[in-house]
Amino acid sequence: MRLVLFSLCFIFLFTGCTVQQIQQTLGDVLESEELTTEQVVSGLKEALIKGAGTSTSEASKVNGFLGNPKIKIPFPPDVQKVETKLRELGLGSKVDQFIETLNHGAEEAAKEAKPIFVNAIKGMTVQDAWGILKGEDNAATSYLQGKTTPDLKAKFQPVIKKALDKTSATKYYSDLVNTYNKIPFVEKVNPNLDEYATDRALSGLFTLVAEEEKNIRENPVARTTELLKKVFAKQD
Repeated sequence: MRLVLFSLCFIFLFTGCTVQQIQQTLGDVLESEELTTEQVVSGLKEALIKGAGTSTSEASKVNGFLGNPKIKIPFPPDVQKVETKLRELGLGSKVDQFIETLNHGAEEAAKEAKPIFVNAIKGMTVQDAWGILKGEDNAATSYLQGKTTPDLKAKFQPVIKKALDKTSATKYYSDLVNTYNKIPFVEKVNPNLDEYATDRALSGLFTLVAEEEKNIRENPVARTTELLKKVFAKQD
């Protein structure tokens, strides 16, 4: 019985059920005792792996970053004056070309994220799960951020650099900065493009993961396996 109650609490905390739904489902589960703690933990892991897979696929497709206003990477804000001045000088097309290649670089790097996410999810303990369950609606995403950001950043930095070189973003950026630095009386700039692109790429990935987490919580259609359906059906 304690196992059933633990499993039930796990579901309710993760899905944000109402008191009425809890009371109704409590009666059903006390009668059937159909879910085990292991099933619920497995269901949570499966949901996170599904969310990570969907998110990385979405980010790494052509125009996954560039075509999504929520995660599109803009000209580095720390040197916004460079973009402003170059557009004033009629070089807006060059700026746009750089932004396009910058985002394509992030899309290329996003392909490396899923295995890191999956390793973190598989290593989740029951204690980790309780931390997620007692947290906010994006608690699972926050968990992944805490567990994977250092590894992702270490993995992404060389990939981002390679991707930016491959898409010519580095060249375009250097040309833009060099052009700007030749303007009389301006303060010279030379920010780290690789670091900026890495941070924004990771931020975009986690934005998509959070959206997928919300979708799985709220949308029965998003539960595409029997385990997900079984674990999350109690909230409906």
